[in-house]
Amino acid sequence: MSFNGTHMNAANLMRPDRPVGLVGYGAYIPRYRLPGTEVARIWTNGLGGSPIVEKAVAGLDEDVTTMSIEAARNALARAAIDPTLIRAVWVGSESHPYAVKPTSTIVAESIGTSPNIQAADWEFACKAGTEAVQASIGLIGSGMAAYALSIGMDTAQGRPGDALEYTAASGGAAFLLGPAEEACAIYQGSYSYVTDTPDFWRRPGENYPSHGDRFTGEPAYFNHVLSAAQSLMDMMGTKASDYTYAVFHQPNVKFPSRAAEMLGFNDEQIKPGLLAGLIGNVYSGSCMLGLTAILDVAKPGDRILMVSYGSGAGSDAFDIRVTERIEAVRNRAPLTQDYLRRRTQIDYATYCRYRGKLKD
Repeated sequence: MSFNGTHMNAANLMRPDRPVGLVGYGAYIPRYRLPGTEVARIWTNGLGGSPIVEKAVAGLDEDVTTMSIEAARNALARAAIDPTLIRAVWVGSESHPYAVKPTSTIVAESIGTSPNIQAADWEFACKAGTEAVQASIGLIGSGMAAYALSIGMDTAQGRPGDALEYTAASGGAAFLLGPAEEACAIYQGSYSYVTDTPDFWRRPGENYPSHGDRFTGEPAYFNHVLSAAQSLMDMMGTKASDYTYAVFHQPNVKFPSRAAEMLGFNDEQIKPGLLAGLIGNVYSGSCMLGLTAILDVAKPGDRILMVSYGSGAGSDAFDIRVTERIEAVRNRAPLTQDYLRRRTQIDYATYCRYRGKLKD
């Protein structure tokens, strides 16, 4: 398998004027779980199996806003800062509850930030969350802000009977970025790789996305994830063995596992962050949620590669180093594993009710 890179030089590596890191992080996963076998029971009479064990489903009283607030509160608890010091609140999602009205302002108000902030909703399919992280690094690294909150969260839509319905799930993560001296993990460098590849889309007014099957693998996911990851490692002068952990966007289990293998990573490096089999694809929060699971077990000095993917198409890659502060902040909020263990199984009919699948 080959992939398209670009001519690398120092200018391609995104590194701020002053070091920036994660001062707090938080996850949120709904408790409801729909087994993949239940989807197969309805649509294929149980034949063909399922690409995942189960997926997380938002409840009747949950949406991107409420879940973002929960994750943001967890990030704030770990950071232990005054929320009025936050200068920007950015929410990346494919499933904002309003077509016209921002999610970010509701989140900002709910967590007690000052009205003297920059708030915005971000979109770039599944990499909307990491797109907001890139912007936060720039904002803080330039000295324009001390802290910025970036969230990747989705309820994820899948047409009934479509392949996406097996994996399209709910959940995500919030990252509170700030100065490196206060951080539990530091961004050492980042890189973005984008093209116009029509693998996945949803037009205005449509309830469910469409996808071009033959584009979703090689020219879309693998080209972008591998190109972004390898280009960043080339510029950082690293190889797979230099990283303790790696986490990639997780539309399923097979894609990130294959990408990791092609880049030279082993199962032990990706296992802690590979959550898709248990909660499905949480779209904008996929690799961000995987990173929270890694930070929950990481040790000071560990190095992490994180690579997102968004249909349309593009990837953001980050080189991250864990600091000594991780031990102090980790247990100030629920761990990602706590949310994984908190589960209530539902059937397909309940899932349809919770996700509004029954249209008039």
